[in-house]
This record gives sequence, structure tokens and C-alpha cells, in this order.
Amino acid sequence: MSHDDVTPTRRRSFRVISAAAVATVLTVAPATAASAGGHGHGDRCDKNANDTYAEVLKCVTVDGVLDHLKVFQKIADRNDDVYYPGSRAAGTEGYANSVRYVSALLRKAGYKVTLDPFEFTFNYPALLEQLTPVSAEYATGAFTNSQSGEVTGTVIPVDVNLTGDRATTSGCSADDFTGLNFTGANDIALIQRGGTTPEGAACSFAVKAQNAQAAGAEAVIIFNQGNDPTREGLIVGTLGVDHGVTIPVVGASFADGSALAAAGSTAHVRVLPSETRTDYNVIADLPGRNKNNIVFAGSHLDSVTEGPGINDNGSGSAAILETALTLAKSKPQNSLRFAFWGAEEEGLIGSTAYVEELPQAEKDKIALYLNYDMVGSPNYIFQVYDADQSSFPAPVVVPEGSTALEDLFESYYTWKGQPYDDAEFSGRSDYQAFIEAGIASGGLFTGAEVVKTEQQAAIWGGTAGASFDPNYHQPGDKIDNLNLKALEINSDLIAFAQLTYAFSTESVNGVKGKPVPGKPIKLPAPAGPQGTFNTGDGGDEHVHRPAA
Repeated sequence: MSHDDVTPTRRRSFRVISAAAVATVLTVAPATAASAGGHGHGDRCDKNANDTYAEVLKCVTVDGVLDHLKVFQKIADRNDDVYYPGSRAAGTEGYANSVRYVSALLRKAGYKVTLDPFEFTFNYPALLEQLTPVSAEYATGAFTNSQSGEVTGTVIPVDVNLTGDRATTSGCSADDFTGLNFTGANDIALIQRGGTTPEGAACSFAVKAQNAQAAGAEAVIIFNQGNDPTREGLIVGTLGVDHGVTIPVVGASFADGSALAAAGSTAHVRVLPSETRTDYNVIADLPGRNKNNIVFAGSHLDSVTEGPGINDNGSGSAAILETALTLAKSKPQNSLRFAFWGAEEEGLIGSTAYVEELPQAEKDKIALYLNYDMVGSPNYIFQVYDADQSSFPAPVVVPEGSTALEDLFESYYTWKGQPYDDAEFSGRSDYQAFIEAGIASGGLFTGAEVVKTEQQAAIWGGTAGASFDPNYHQPGDKIDNLNLKALEINSDLIAFAQLTYAFSTESVNGVKGKPVPGKPIKLPAPAGPQGTFNTGDGGDEHVHRPAA
């Protein structure tokens, strides 16, 4: 991994960033966003050091963040990729132009910008067509690590339950295939998500596919369970590694799976071979007086293949970009680093590659990592990563110092009179590699596909019975898929936290610094989470390619 400026030529579709190319990208931006300061508040904000709370909270505005989000939307609109048009997915020009836009602004503002290469598996769109008794093409995708292949044949439902509570153990046991005829040359197993194995373990997609292959299937369709609103849409998961499945495996929604379960159903399944591509994280550094104590903030810059990804995660990227531009002329005590990660939606690939390849001596310099993934959900709820595990036992080891980060976020919400709740400290976003490296981590989240309860609607407003983000991982995640109140409050909090730790991380890692210049702000003690989650998931269903 390079830690110097690189020319992005390793991926075949990522052209050299020339001045003309940068200019082309920046023509899609409002004039204010293309300025050196980037945030359009006039000369004062662009020229000031912006090293006080008053200056930073004045200069970081929701309008400035929206300027960047409008650019991301236009970049997606102009992406005419053959396979994934209208997106900013890794491996497409939509992502490449997002990298160009962000890196150009940061360089112009004075940051040392590194384009950090990583390799990832680029999957082409899969195909799922029903041929009889009706003719239809369904939304689908190949499961991660699925084999390629093309099969046209009979659809054989395996112990599916389409009515009532839709409880099922479809495909979890070899016994589920008893009495089914998979002796043909082109048989397609139709399997429903959910259930446990005979041993009582969660029934993974790999187990279902393994059992289907052993029974003689030539392809597998796994459709969503349909037992609650979060399990009705298209499901495309992962088979994991070393699974031994040598046939194509694709996903479907509950409704489409139900249609495919009809008597006399035949279908066409196609999974094309994948290829290895190279893409880039954007890393921006602003040296402080202490070069060995780095305050690190990051968000993923890529979208899913289905759409432009304005909330997920243009919102986090635009907020930290605006923060970085605002702080560009500051003289911080600690060094600042901002990352815009690639291929997060493919499995946290860019951030994982970065941390894994970072020498231990460089990891030791990172005081803390702050992760911002979805901070403007339209049916929002304010959530903070639950480092102290006051609401949810963490499924990972929580690094020392992480609770201090949680406390700052919670105290800020309390200061602003905003109720908040916990989100499970799960590692389901780009902070995973950092917590595995023992680096103190924290972050904010406003919700994905989990459904808002009546209690939550009474506290935060919005619509009970609807997902926090009804357009999560959908084509509708566009510029109008935002709650501006949530985006504004979180953008201010992101800037507040970055400025606070820019001058002292003593509460996190014991390294003494200096007070933030200007009038101090004494935050109140955290009011405490609202405790509105009773399902054990902390509202954090931001899962990338689930395994079951």
C-alpha cells in the first residue's frame, strides 16, 4: 500500500487524473463547492483558521454539506456504466468521479492527499427470469463467492412456508430434500431464508446451498423469508469462504420467491464470472504539532450498485468533507486524517486493506477513529455506537478509550436537547478493521432498514411502521432521501468532535494536548439512551452481505 500520492492507473477504467479531468468533474458542482474553501460561506470562513467552536459551528452548515451531496447526485446521474448506471459503486466511473471530486477539493484546500489502491472482486449483474407459468424478470444478485454458471430448468421449492408466520427451516437439513426429484440435468432449488440447523445453529446460506448441491441441484435461488417488513425485499448474502459450493447461487425477494414457487415453474439463472479490479481510498492528512497522535475520521464514499447512495453514504462523506475543508487552515495540536473508503458495500474492503497493510508503528500513531455511515436518514433516529455496552453486549472486543468517544457524542446531543439511543457496537461498518487493531473507535448512525416503532416516532417524530431509511440500498436513495434536521445536527457534531480531539485526546488515550482556542464549551453529562430497542439488534441492521 502506498502512503504517497499515487497516479490511479492500476484499474483499467480509472484514468489518470489530469487537470482537465478534474475540471470536468467539478463542473457538476455548484460554484461555491468548487471554491478553495469548498463550503460557500464567503471570505471569512474560507480565510479564517476556524479553530474555535464558535467559528466551526458557524462555518459548517447543512447548506455546505448539501452542496457536496448535490455533486454526488449529479455524478451518479451522469454515470452511464453498462452494468450499474446511476450509481457511485466501486469499479464504476461514478465512484471514480467521486474520488476525483473529493481529492481535488482537499488538495486545493492544502491537505496531503493519497490515493490508496486496493483490489476487490467486481461482480457483474446476475440474471433471474421466470419462464413458466408466467414470464417475468426479477431483481437479483449473485451471492458473494458464488460460482458462475447458467442454468435453465425446473424450479423445485424446498420446504417453503409462504403463509402464516412463515417460519421455516427450508434447506437447513438434508431431510428437507427427501422426496424431491433433483435427478434432472438442470434443476433449480428454491430455498427460503431463515431457520436453524438440526444442531440448533443459525442456518447459513452456505449450509442451504451445500445441501441443495448434495441433493443434485444445478443452481440455487434463496429468497427472503417474509416474516417481517425487514425480510421482504431482495436478499443477496454471502456464502463465506471455503464453502465448497460449485453451482450458481442468486437471491430474490419474498414476493418473487413466492411467484417462483408456483406449480410448473421454470426459470433461467445466470451468474457471470467475476473479475479483480483496483480502486482507491482517498486519504487526506493535515499535520499538527504532534505528528505521532492522529485524529482519524472516515466514511465510505461508494454506493451500492442499485443507486446513487446519497444517504448511504453520501451523507457521511459530505459531512466529513465539509469538516475537513473548514479545518484546512487550522493549526491543530494533533494531526488530522480523513478517509473516504472504497468498496465498503462489497464487504468493508477498502478500509480493511488500508488497516491491514499499515505498519504497526503507523497504527500506534492513531489516537482514535470516528466512523460516520448514514447520518441523515429520512425517518431518522439519533444513535451512538454503544461502546460502554449499556444497552447491547458487543459481539466484538471494544478497544480501550472508545467509551470516551461515546460520552462526547452523547454529551453533545444532551447539550443540544436531542434525545438519542444506542446502536450496537458491532463492527458492521468501516470501523471494524480499526477495532480489530485495538484502536479506540466510535461513531454515529441514523438508521437503515429497521422499522421505527410508535415509541420512537413519539420521541423523534417521523413515521411509525416505516423503516428509518425506506430507500436503504435502493434506487430511491437520492438527494431528496434525507432529513435535513438530522443532517444538520450530525454535521455540527462531527465538526465539534473533530475540533475537540484536534487539540486534545487526553480523555481517550491519555495524551495531553491544549484547550480548544476561543471561548470554551462545557458539555453536560450524557442524559442517557432512550432504550427504545427491544430486539437485541440496536437498530443497527446496516449489514453488508449477511451470511444467514
